[in-house]
Amino acid sequence: MTEKLEGTKAVTVLVLVGAGSRYEHQEIRGISHFLEHMFFKGAERFKDTKEVSEAIDSVGGEFNAFTGKEYAGYYVKVASESLEVACDVLADMLINSKFKQEEIEKERGVILEEYNMYQDTPMYQIGWNFENLVFGEQPLGWDQIGTKELIRTVNHEDFVNYKGKLYTPDNTVIAVVGNVDHKQVVEMVGKYFEMETGEKAYNFKKIEEKDGGKLYLKEKKTEQAHIAVGFPGYSEEHKDHWALKLLSVILGGNMSSRMFLGVREAKGLSYYINTSTDNYMDGGVIVTNAGVDLLRIDEAITGVIHEYRKIKDADVPAAELKKAKSYLKGKMVLSLEDSEEFAHLLAKYELLHGTVKDPEEIMKLIDKVTVEDIRRVAEDLFQEDKMKLAVIGPYDEKERFLKLLKY
Repeated sequence: MTEKLEGTKAVTVLVLVGAGSRYEHQEIRGISHFLEHMFFKGAERFKDTKEVSEAIDSVGGEFNAFTGKEYAGYYVKVASESLEVACDVLADMLINSKFKQEEIEKERGVILEEYNMYQDTPMYQIGWNFENLVFGEQPLGWDQIGTKELIRTVNHEDFVNYKGKLYTPDNTVIAVVGNVDHKQVVEMVGKYFEMETGEKAYNFKKIEEKDGGKLYLKEKKTEQAHIAVGFPGYSEEHKDHWALKLLSVILGGNMSSRMFLGVREAKGLSYYINTSTDNYMDGGVIVTNAGVDLLRIDEAITGVIHEYRKIKDADVPAAELKKAKSYLKGKMVLSLEDSEEFAHLLAKYELLHGTVKDPEEIMKLIDKVTVEDIRRVAEDLFQEDKMKLAVIGPYDEKERFLKLLKY
């Protein structure tokens, strides 16, 4: 897929593969993320990390990768005249990687330190903890980093086997966005991305009805308590997907949102606070994350819950909804100035939905949301018995926090 952006001299080549952590089971939990690292360790034309890095650095480019729950992504961003370099490097690493055992042994330490970093960074960790509450013990409820056991034991054959099952032509989307010509891109992709024939071996399992409980409490010596308060949400394909996005903006999407003004500004209870959604193909969450005063955590949790109740019990003023729409559309416009963001949008819809969704179409869907839609979604989702709370801080009193989970 391509998109020509007239106002830039840069180009992003992004490869998305349906091989995220939802494709794992307990015995291989974390292999998708480890595999992402291994693609940078050398292939045929670029034989090690140094050669891969130097190829991109020599043209002043950027390259990175990420592992989500439903897909993994690899991208190179360069000046448009270096498009061929980007295709050359990405194709070589994704098609010809060797997964040498000695490189695997070295990378174990790197990923274990990444694992430890997340454990030591509650702002990151608490999001995974909250999703485990919502989805329970199944792949959608697990984090992408995996288990220490997998990190310490996975080997060459495991990577070859996993890659062979999922890194197939029918499960791969290549998006090229920037100052490019479609015909030129098609020729270049055809030249470099000669993948073996084959079909994706399996799809991820549909979400099961599992509940991880109401409360996750991790006792940890911290100078600030970290909380996540929220509810199960909607899937990517739900008819109220964009209504929920707007609801999250109104609640805690920016510095004029209800959570920010009501919990942070009016009461001084938190430093960071935001409400967001995570949406997957068959499930989702809406959650408010905050870093709060250790001694006033009860008041902060109650304050967040109060904002959920207010928006559930009374219509949002039309002017507030209009402001949220303008904010969401404005953020989209700004993000799509970046060729990488635009490529991600195109590739994600093609890979997961099998369709093209351009920004104008999305903006029309945002504009269609009404005050009644917001109220209906809030009433549907913000039910007391569905409320969940994750806490990381110097506490061990589960009953104390369970008692707060009410309107």
